[in-house]
Amino acid sequence: MTNEFSKSKTMYDEAKEYIAGGISSQIRINDPAKIPMFFSHAKGSKMWDVDGNEYIDYIQGMGPNLFGHAPDFISDLVKKEMDRGYVLAGQFDKEIEIAKMALELIPIKNATARFAISGTEIDQLLFRVMRGYTKKNKIVKFEGHYHGWMDSVNYSVHPPLNLAGDENNPNPIPESTGMDLNTSKNLIICEWNDEEKIENVFNKYGDDIAGVITEPILGNTNCILPKKGYLEKVKILCEKHNALLAFDEVITGFRVAAGGAQELLKITPHIATYAKSMAGGFPMSMIVGEKQIMEEIGNGNVYHGGSFNSNVMSTAATYATLKYLHDSKATFYENLNKKGEFMMKNLKSVSKSQDSDLHVQGVGSLLSISFTNKEEITNWRDHAKNCDEKKYSLFAYEMLKNGIRLSSNGRMHISSAHSQEDLEKTISSTEKVLSKI
Repeated sequence: MTNEFSKSKTMYDEAKEYIAGGISSQIRINDPAKIPMFFSHAKGSKMWDVDGNEYIDYIQGMGPNLFGHAPDFISDLVKKEMDRGYVLAGQFDKEIEIAKMALELIPIKNATARFAISGTEIDQLLFRVMRGYTKKNKIVKFEGHYHGWMDSVNYSVHPPLNLAGDENNPNPIPESTGMDLNTSKNLIICEWNDEEKIENVFNKYGDDIAGVITEPILGNTNCILPKKGYLEKVKILCEKHNALLAFDEVITGFRVAAGGAQELLKITPHIATYAKSMAGGFPMSMIVGEKQIMEEIGNGNVYHGGSFNSNVMSTAATYATLKYLHDSKATFYENLNKKGEFMMKNLKSVSKSQDSDLHVQGVGSLLSISFTNKEEITNWRDHAKNCDEKKYSLFAYEMLKNGIRLSSNGRMHISSAHSQEDLEKTISSTEKVLSKI
């Protein structure tokens, strides 16, 4: 490691003169390097910072880079298609093909899709569709789940326990100043993974609920799997009260399986959102739902716009991604998940050998590291009460100095580009760092 990120520090100081806060996404202020890092290039499993340091990267764009950074088969098609134009302000011919392939992979039956650019905006569209279709206003949102930074939903993502209120009736805690707090009036906050609590919500608000939005696997907090029967119970409650069950598959879609968490967990929602992995690193998002629900968008009752929707580059990247998954999904996911399982098994083994409280949980290529003495973390409050975030920050910083780039929130994304050598170096570096902290 050269000179403790000196060029990044210099560039960050300069950036603050011209860019608000010196960054373009707030999460970057929490970089394990203790300052936002600046990078020169990336390829496959590796990244290089402006100081010339090389890293094995497990952030992978916060998840989109399913095949690693800049895979040739995506880059080649994007470069080719760019010659036909960038933003057409009209439909691009490959849009039909990506819709067909996506709907073949996603388990929701008799469905249609609509495309946008970011996860935040597609979840905003989801809220509008749920309310438009049901003609009701209240939406249930769970603590620790992230569905974008819009005022309508940016509540209780990381609620401090001293403000969060009673676990049976949580307060909606805004994640930002300047939010329109009136938006919380139709938002019901609930603790996740507890059948009794969600049943109580429906008993109280019942037929006023338009829908429930959930990460089917809680990627934003410890990569938590739902308890057996939990999502099934939520769906039963939704259908009993003429509400919609929505899965936010922005993280899990096309990552944990070709059909996302729905395929893995064997439960389908009425409607779902996607982004990240679907375009292999390009900005692209999608909403998929049963036809009668999606007709709210189709007939124009629910307005949805966007100058950059179905732009040539993102559409081409999505086409390349989905075509690749269609052609090789059986072997691709088998190999990818084996890497995740290898990593999880060996990190647990190293933790035990070092008598450490390092904890890892997740599924396939989606993992999360934390420091806790609990056997399992099951929801946000469980994390907030029992996980040592300061210790994790120190761990991630020391791993960075050993050439391993981890996220600030503990989530790891393993790509098909990660080699066995990458995995083994990461495990040996973990052992080395744990012996020091």
